[in-house]
Amino acid sequence: MIPARYDSKRLPGKLMMDLGGIPIILSTLNNTIKTNLFEKVYVVTDSKVIYDFLKPLHNDILFSKKEHFSGSDRIAEFAKDLEVDVIVNVQGDEPLVDEKSLNKLINIFLNDSDKEVDLCSLMEEIDDEKTLNDPNSVKVITDSNDFALYFSRNPIPYNRTKESIKYYKHIGVYGFRKNALIEFYNSRPTRLEMIEQLEQLRYLEKGKKIKMVQTDFKTIGIDTMDDLLKARKLFE
Repeated sequence: MIPARYDSKRLPGKLMMDLGGIPIILSTLNNTIKTNLFEKVYVVTDSKVIYDFLKPLHNDILFSKKEHFSGSDRIAEFAKDLEVDVIVNVQGDEPLVDEKSLNKLINIFLNDSDKEVDLCSLMEEIDDEKTLNDPNSVKVITDSNDFALYFSRNPIPYNRTKESIKYYKHIGVYGFRKNALIEFYNSRPTRLEMIEQLEQLRYLEKGKKIKMVQTDFKTIGIDTMDDLLKARKLFE
């Protein structure tokens, strides 16, 4: 399921901006379908502009109510009525979808016979100072079993000893067990979630376990015009 909100605060209307000759949201949809990993691919949008553009091109376009706090809430509005076990959330502004990385998420659930994992997500190692200090780039730290301990817009952990450490960027692609997603939908935003404006913190505050999967694929989540210009260069 691809949540597609039109009124982005940092780059309004970005999902309909051009990337490789087509709107960003269509690029994300096409690349997700091309992975051949999913039984169904839905776009869930609050925008008549996006809905009217995509509906003639793809049957599974859903029109959501506007007042959702997060992308997870938006897809959960419809996921609750689907007879599925696992739902993968690909953000509408992540057009550089990587089949190998998505397959890693799916395999987490296939191999989780004890159902220890409520949801899983992707992370990549940060290799430049600008990304590390960019509040639009969300950082994550994990325990020894790669379960998330915390997400922040600040660099974490704080390197007081000045030793050489690795930092990781969170990539906004999730795999959910349906029941965990619905429980999220039925809960209220939490304190840390509101402070950092990061929906994944609600899961941690509710005691859920988020398994992080490292990927080497260099994706670009398009939050700013600078991100869009970078993505256009990659597409060229």
